[in-house]
Amino acid sequence: MNGFETILPFLKPIEHLILDDSISEVMVNGPHRVFVEKAGFVEEVRGLSIGEKSLMIAVKNIARRLGDDISESKPILDSRLPDGSRVAAVIPPCSLNGVTLTIRKFNARHFSIEDLIQAGTLERWLANQLETYVLARKNILIAGGTGTGKTTLLNILGKFIPQDERILLIEDTSEIQMHQDNLVRFEARQPQNGLPGVSIRDLLKAALRHRPDRIILGEIRGGEAFDLLQLLNTGHSGSLSTVHATSAKQGLARFTSCVLQSGVDLPYRAIKTNIGDSLNVVVQLERRPGRRFVSEVVEINRYDPDLDEYDFGVIYHTRQEQP
Repeated sequence: MNGFETILPFLKPIEHLILDDSISEVMVNGPHRVFVEKAGFVEEVRGLSIGEKSLMIAVKNIARRLGDDISESKPILDSRLPDGSRVAAVIPPCSLNGVTLTIRKFNARHFSIEDLIQAGTLERWLANQLETYVLARKNILIAGGTGTGKTTLLNILGKFIPQDERILLIEDTSEIQMHQDNLVRFEARQPQNGLPGVSIRDLLKAALRHRPDRIILGEIRGGEAFDLLQLLNTGHSGSLSTVHATSAKQGLARFTSCVLQSGVDLPYRAIKTNIGDSLNVVVQLERRPGRRFVSEVVEINRYDPDLDEYDFGVIYHTRQEQP
C-alpha cells in the first residue's frame, strides 16, 4: 500500500493523475482548476472539476490519518503519506479560491550521478569535482528554488560518503534516501495530540551525543542554521545541507538570515566570518521548463569584514536560456 488509498476515495476526479507515474505533482487550485507537473513542465488539465465538499473531506481525512488536524482554527496542512509523498493544503478562510491541495509524489527511483549527466543537469568533469569535494570532507551547501532538484543532488552526493563513516541525517520531513550501513536518521515532530514538538534545533543539539562522522541536514529554514554552524566550527567537516536561494551569493545571505533567526546575540559580520570559515562550497541549481541544471559552483575562501563580502572562487558558472 503506497498511502494514496487514504485519499483516493475522496479524489476520484483526479485519481488517474495521482496514479500516473509520469506526473510528479498534482495541484488543485480550488474546485475548478487542476494543474500537474509532467517531465518538468506545468500544465493545466482541462475539463476537470472536483467538488469543494469532497476536497474538504479529503484533506480532513488525510490530516486525521496522519495524526494531524486541519480546521478553520488551523487552516494549513503539511503532511507526508506513508510512501513519502507530500500533501499540502490550505482551506478557507485563508485560501480565497476554496480548498487548495498540492500533492508532491515521492519518487522511489534512486538516481545516480550518471542519470544527472545524461539528463544534462551537470557535466562529467563537474560531477567528478563534486565527488572530490565529498571525499575531501568539504562542507557543501546546495542552493536552489522549489523543484530544482536540491534533495535529488543531496541524495547523490551522499552516496559518495565512504561506507566506514557514521552518518547522522536530520530532516524536518523524511525525504532523503540513503542506504549506508552506519546511518542514523532523525526526524522532527510537530506538536500534536497533546505531545510537544521536537524541532530540528533539538535534534542538532542531540547529534553530538551520537558520535557522527558527518551530519546531513535536509534543509535549512531558520534558527537551526546557527546550531549547524556551531557544529561545523567544532570540527564536523563533510556536512551537506540545502537552502532555498536563487544564486550562490543569495544562498550565503539566506544562511546568514537563518542564523539571525536563532536569536543569537552576535554581530552581523561576526556571523558572516563564521560562515566564511565553515562553509566550503555552494552548489546552485536552477530550473527551466523541462530541465533542471547546476548553474553555479563556488568555493568559499573567507569572509572579508572590511569589504563586507565573501572571497570565493567561481568553479563553474553557466546561464542557460529558456527554450
